[in-house]
Amino acid sequence: MIRLITGGARSGKSSFAESLYTNYKDVVYIATSIITDSEMEERITLHRERRPAIWRTYEGNDNLNQALGKEKHYLLDCITVLLSNIMFDMTKDVEYIPYELQRKIEGRVLKELKNLIEEVNKKEYVLTVVTNEVGYGIVPDNHVARVFRDLQGRINQELGKLADEVYLVCCGVPVKIK
Repeated sequence: MIRLITGGARSGKSSFAESLYTNYKDVVYIATSIITDSEMEERITLHRERRPAIWRTYEGNDNLNQALGKEKHYLLDCITVLLSNIMFDMTKDVEYIPYELQRKIEGRVLKELKNLIEEVNKKEYVLTVVTNEVGYGIVPDNHVARVFRDLQGRINQELGKLADEVYLVCCGVPVKIK
């Protein structure tokens, strides 16, 4: 079963996702964040402290299938960070990303996610995926931010199609929309 949880920044998405697994011990937390500065280190630490120590953690942005083991429950947090890490891994240009490269970035992210989802479905595991809804705000004023918003939107659409359940979290309140 695939479950997608989306919402704005600091809307309560991760807390809601984690709450879905409170009754399980066989949980793997797939963390996509990497420590780049003290602020990110603090955020990662808070996430680690919030979740049960018994949960296994897999950290990375590539080969997410490697996270799969004997456990039945998986929480991938989050697609937005996964996309940004892959995007800036594939380009160092913070001014302009050509359309062809945009498609390659999108393809790489979707391939990674579809491979994971395919394996989860084969093994009859449960995967909860957290992502950000970035399309509600104003149109970004620079090219790379617009590209990021567009890629995130298209990836979220694809995940929404693949998911069995979709939740939108707003102000800490989850609403099932699929």
